[in-house]
Amino acid sequence: MTKVSSRYIAVTHDSHVQVWKTPNHLVREFAPFTLHRTYTGHHDEVLSIQWSPDSKCFLTTSRDMTARLFTLDPLEGFRPKTFAGHKDSVLAAYFSADGTSIYTVSRDGAVFTWKEKEPEVNSDNDEPIPSTSSENSLGNRIANTRWGVYKRNYFNQPNTKVVCATYHPVSNLLVVGFSTGIFGLWEMPAFSNIHTLSISQEKVSSVAISPSGEWLAFGAKKLGQLLVWEWQSESYVLKQQGHFYDMNTLSYAPDGQTIATGGDDGKVKVWSTHSGFCFVTFSEHSAPISAVSFAKHGSVLFSASLDGTVRAYDLIRYRNFRTFTSPAPVQFSCLAVDPSGEVVAAGSTDSFEIFLWSVQTGKLLDVLAGHEGPVCSLAFSPSGANQLASGSWDKTVRIWSVFNRSRAVEPLSLTSDVLALALRPDGNELAVSTLDGQITFFSIQDSKQTNVIYGRKDISGGRKADDRVSAANSSSGKAFNSLAYTADGGCLIAGGNSKYVVLYDVREGEGVMVKKFQISENLSLDGTEEFLDSRKVNDAGINTDLIDTRGDESDLEDRLDLSLPGASRGAGDMSIRRYRQEARTKCVRFSPTGRAWAAASTEGLLIYSLDESVTFDPFDLSIDLTPQSVLEVLTAQEYLKALVMAFRLSEKSLIQRVYEAIPRGDIRLVTRQLPFIYVPLLLRFVSEHLESTPHLEFDLVWINTLLMSHGRVLKDKSGEHASVFRVVQKALSDSEQSISKL
Repeated sequence: MTKVSSRYIAVTHDSHVQVWKTPNHLVREFAPFTLHRTYTGHHDEVLSIQWSPDSKCFLTTSRDMTARLFTLDPLEGFRPKTFAGHKDSVLAAYFSADGTSIYTVSRDGAVFTWKEKEPEVNSDNDEPIPSTSSENSLGNRIANTRWGVYKRNYFNQPNTKVVCATYHPVSNLLVVGFSTGIFGLWEMPAFSNIHTLSISQEKVSSVAISPSGEWLAFGAKKLGQLLVWEWQSESYVLKQQGHFYDMNTLSYAPDGQTIATGGDDGKVKVWSTHSGFCFVTFSEHSAPISAVSFAKHGSVLFSASLDGTVRAYDLIRYRNFRTFTSPAPVQFSCLAVDPSGEVVAAGSTDSFEIFLWSVQTGKLLDVLAGHEGPVCSLAFSPSGANQLASGSWDKTVRIWSVFNRSRAVEPLSLTSDVLALALRPDGNELAVSTLDGQITFFSIQDSKQTNVIYGRKDISGGRKADDRVSAANSSSGKAFNSLAYTADGGCLIAGGNSKYVVLYDVREGEGVMVKKFQISENLSLDGTEEFLDSRKVNDAGINTDLIDTRGDESDLEDRLDLSLPGASRGAGDMSIRRYRQEARTKCVRFSPTGRAWAAASTEGLLIYSLDESVTFDPFDLSIDLTPQSVLEVLTAQEYLKALVMAFRLSEKSLIQRVYEAIPRGDIRLVTRQLPFIYVPLLLRFVSEHLESTPHLEFDLVWINTLLMSHGRVLKDKSGEHASVFRVVQKALSDSEQSISKL
């Protein structure tokens, strides 16, 4: 656990606490992190740290059922104070706003209030002498106080344990989350219960409170839930839940605004790429989702599952309006939708057949047989050439002319099992990934191989805890299981069972690696480290990361395993005793706009974009261009010059100040004289300003004037500025919806 004061960082390390000096961004130092002090005294793992209001001392709590008070700097005659008396692990300790009270919360549901002890009658010489100096007065007073238990309170929640807690000193609110999914709100020091509510079926694993004390945030780790609660009005501000098993597949909508994902939990979720929130969940499937795909036209989403069904969802009414099944029960592993959106195809893993259905009638149109192994990937030709490409574990790719009378089939043989395939947007080239780590390219018209990329070295990386050989020599995970072309067909992105996603330039028969993206730095995942730490090998020669310590969990419900073998909804072999997740990418897709790509990884849905600029990205800077000079120009009422200077500094607060200072009567003049290089930046800024501020008419006048003045040039470069138009459209539609509700 880590807690930060203004100048120091306190970090727990088992039973020790280390305090480090915070690096100063204004001073360039060779080793900015400097260890200030190491604190010992606890006999078990330290669970929490809490700084005092003046950051001169801090409280620590531990599994040894005590809390301790330490000072930041050595204090003459001071010994660390111990707060004992709890009968279970102390989860958290907090200072009151004035520093006169300390609250400790234990796992068994006890809250102790600690205050200064009454002075003893016959021990005048032993009384601590409070510091008379004005400097460090609060810190010295807290350190020199003789603390004692003032009051003991109990939550009295039956058959439950406290899992997390937080405290808001200004409003004296104590928020506690329990193992049964209940949370409670108490006002201290009176310990009056404001309300207690159940928000989840699993334990509330983390809780936080906003600086104003109005909003409470709760996280339930097991179900992937995030809840924000406004306690005064007792209403939800935000409710989000991700996939609580692995995410298997994803697909971009044709406009690039939304992404659909499918997971091992049998749910299909649709996410907004702008906000990152899930706005609809479909849970009709009863087994893991293997593929999802949007129709090219219309708001229709298709999903294939191992439960033997393919389902079609209406994204306007949010309902499942078609369910496609095969004559005999099979498990579907892949999915493809015809460019017209009228035919959907799915490949099976057990019958090795491809099924085609009509979307309008729901009837089975055809069954394509010929593969001798599980069908792992399908793709219709994007150009509308009535061709369907299918890849299988039988080391072949077949190109079917599905709507022609000849019913011709063109088989292409490869050297290893096919894992994934992708068709170039013009439909003339096919990329195929195989188990030996190669990406092979075929010309569709000539049915000939045009290029090959040997990608084993590119994707290799990361040594798992049970690997007997080094990462460079390991053969596991050195293959791509997902491929996707960019919108212009110039680049190909590939991901697999590795921590890397690789981007290749494939124009004019080239196969040059452009960039490698590392999807995770999380050391708790298997396969993120290049070299294993020999210090983790015990005397028996066993890596301690491989030892299953789940039986040592403190909560009884974490130790119990009530699932039957094979009864879990997750995919894979249920008999393998593996519990560490691996860093891997199950699916990669490019946005139709070509400005972003997404990956379904172990850590969730990752989106990499060119549109999101960093907070400080200045260009055309000069020495005399400073915030002060911008404000001086603004004061002189040179609005156009001030606006250009603000954009050159690229500080959002400064741009907003200049923007809001421009009179309405000067808007038309400023926009006409504004250089075009700043027009997309200003359009994006005005759209974001429209969503976050109440200046509705002012922003609409700006947007209207910008489009009228620069509309012709913007239209000619519409592809280049597509992301800006999407932001403008979203802001205007949100404003229209808000006004229509009034």
